[in-house]
Amino acid sequence: MSRLFAELYLDEDVSVLVGALLRARGFRTTITRDAGQLGRKDVDQMAYAASHGLVLLTHNRADFEALHRQYLDEGRNHWGIIVAARRDPPLIVANLLRLLNKLTADELRDQLLYI
Repeated sequence: MSRLFAELYLDEDVSVLVGALLRARGFRTTITRDAGQLGRKDVDQMAYAASHGLVLLTHNRADFEALHRQYLDEGRNHWGIIVAARRDPPLIVANLLRLLNKLTADELRDQLLYI
């Protein structure tokens, strides 16, 4: 099944305002609190995003780079990881929208990208 628009999952270190701004622009966005995932380990956050077909947005570069490599080494798939530099939420959203307007959900699959 081909997917055009990415659906996002925001790790708990990403401001909930980012989620609200993305929703206001029409993107389906889930935050950890709403998913009942607060306080879970990064490996659990990754598994949740992968199992629900969601691109994971995080500020946690090191841990998610390692999880990305682990998934690929084990032949497992995920729907993408985007690592955002810590910035004001409107700037994160602006950078994210530039990326999401260029790439489809299918093109984000198994990718690790930086904004």
